[in-house]
Amino acid sequence: MDQEIDIPCFFLCPISLDIMKDPVIVSTGITYDRDSIEKWLFTGKNNSCPVTKQVITETDLTPNHTLRRLIQSWCTLNASYGIERIATPKPLISKSEIEKLIKDSSASYQNQNRFDSSRSLMDEALSILYHLDTSEEARKSLLNNKKGTNLVMTLTKIMQRGNYESRAYAAFLLKKILEVADPMQIILLERELFNEVVQILNDQISHKATTSAMQILVIICPWGRNRHKAVAAGAVSMIIELLMDETSSSERRNSEMAMVVLDMLCQCAEGRAEFLNHGAAIAVVSKKILRVSQITSERAVRVLLSIGRFCATPCLLQEMLQLGVVAKMCLVLQVSCGNKTKEKAKELLKLHARVWRESPCVPRNLYASFPA
Repeated sequence: MDQEIDIPCFFLCPISLDIMKDPVIVSTGITYDRDSIEKWLFTGKNNSCPVTKQVITETDLTPNHTLRRLIQSWCTLNASYGIERIATPKPLISKSEIEKLIKDSSASYQNQNRFDSSRSLMDEALSILYHLDTSEEARKSLLNNKKGTNLVMTLTKIMQRGNYESRAYAAFLLKKILEVADPMQIILLERELFNEVVQILNDQISHKATTSAMQILVIICPWGRNRHKAVAAGAVSMIIELLMDETSSSERRNSEMAMVVLDMLCQCAEGRAEFLNHGAAIAVVSKKILRVSQITSERAVRVLLSIGRFCATPCLLQEMLQLGVVAKMCLVLQVSCGNKTKEKAKELLKLHARVWRESPCVPRNLYASFPA
């Protein structure tokens, strides 16, 4: 473009300073380009208007159709100068339409043809709702209304029958909603939900989906009834399989959460039985001690203590000795890894002092104060 064109200032987004492609009005009355204001509000976690500094009370963005048409006309008139006409954006469904779509979507799953035709719209709705409703109040309103339980079940069905993208977004939303649920709502969760959360872990859709599924288990497994449901869904063996992979820095948090969940599940008899049914469980948990983080080490020692306290047999104690559990407990007592971890390790060693005291890996003075 040889000649500079004066662009009307009200065509420019106050944030990006570029010509607006999809101008929208926020609650303060200022118009911005949609991409810029959405990034400002939802990615940056800002809730104030960049121009007026006033709080934006509504997250709904109203399309400024008049301004968009003016910009399109101006672009057409200046096409000879290399100005490209902006395309008319596709109409977006509103927040209320998104909520209604998701709450009523269980009916779509009963009709396979309807489900197939609405799949892309469902994916878009899940994605938008996930990014729109970030406040605690908004999440509580979704859960506590009359259809709150249906919403949880709908997300469960999406995890069961949706494509990878919709299943991932359903897991993201479910985690956000359960974070603000009260204990009774969590205790009453259906077994089907536990099955689908474990399946998300098994399918490894994405790192973020795996993290969300693990966070869901952390939220719902402190209650005894839910531990039984998680164990029945195969959570114990699934978590052990995930822990068998070498931990990288990006997976550290997932390893910590996995060990937290495993600790909770091993507090019930069914969980301990499933743990022992997995041939690599003891070795995997022992290996994580002192290798990932203090949280992982503490929870791993707690898991082994639960097994040693409630499931001890001569065969199991010999297996723990051969797999290096006793040596790892002794090492825990000698390094800096937190007092709670040391106390649990010492408790496990003391519990089976008569069996393990002659082991060459145990320092001779360690059992001096233990009963003979």
